[in-house]
Amino acid sequence: MTHPVHTPVVAADGGLVRFALTDLLAGVPGSMRVELTDAGAAEPWLTRLVGEERALDALVSGRVDVPARPELATLALLLWARRWWPASPTLGIPALDPALLDLEAAVATAEVAEGMLDGFEATPADLFDAAVDGLAATPVADEVRGLCTRLSAWFDGQDDVVRAEAAARLAAAVTPGQRAYALAAGIEPAASGEGVVTEGRESVDWARVPPGILDAAENTVTWRVVAAPTATRLEVEVAGAFADATLSAFATRDGEVVAEVPLRWGVGRFAGAVDLAPPVPIGLFVGVTPEDLAGTTAEDRAEVVALVRAREALPPEARTLAERAAADGEF
Repeated sequence: MTHPVHTPVVAADGGLVRFALTDLLAGVPGSMRVELTDAGAAEPWLTRLVGEERALDALVSGRVDVPARPELATLALLLWARRWWPASPTLGIPALDPALLDLEAAVATAEVAEGMLDGFEATPADLFDAAVDGLAATPVADEVRGLCTRLSAWFDGQDDVVRAEAAARLAAAVTPGQRAYALAAGIEPAASGEGVVTEGRESVDWARVPPGILDAAENTVTWRVVAAPTATRLEVEVAGAFADATLSAFATRDGEVVAEVPLRWGVGRFAGAVDLAPPVPIGLFVGVTPEDLAGTTAEDRAEVVALVRAREALPPEARTLAERAAADGEF
């Protein structure tokens, strides 16, 4: 099955609308695939979206390919970017302002909700609430005012007076400026010290860590096992950190986790250490540990990085507002 990093998706009641990442990031989403997970729940919106004839095809086969709807393509891109955007100073890919992405996604979801789809994983209200505290200053203030004004009108139409007023206040309060970001530390290997028994480098699996926290480049994790008179220590450092998060590294032996290393954020990197029982040879990964996790490979990550870097050649109107803001700022 294609990894989620390659398949931007909009989830609705009873179905999924998928896009090809290559086309979406190139700004030319030619088609979309509607997959039904619950035909009864999807039926109210399916005919509206694809027409009666194609809806019947979908109900028979469980899926149907149709020309892409621009509103859905925009929403799929924004939702994908919220989870998978590979920010990396090392690779020349700027970090995107999560508040801007949330605001754009709130507006895009509201537009799709108007007679196109029913039910969403994140509603316009959820997304607006996530965005509202981070938008006081932005290099795209005029555009943000426009989005907030549109959301205010939409919330008002939904009888959500509290959010309608909050969006109107934000439209009036937003000012030009730059949002401050923590600078990720450079990715340079630490020098081996006295007592190092063994050491290695690893890459972060994007699927194991929260979005927007770590540099997306390869080989950002260094580890070493250090022998001391009282204990053998495992030391781990993850270079290239943009923000704090609850994060651990896990040492493995023969595929089994044998030690957890809580990592602390500081000066653009995470680091931590624990005592390690012999025998010494280990593997190591950073992030969560569910057995059914669909991890990313180095090939997955390299393909996404190449597609994202190619977006620099797109005209401004084909890029998200968060991308345009990042192009005006610093990492």
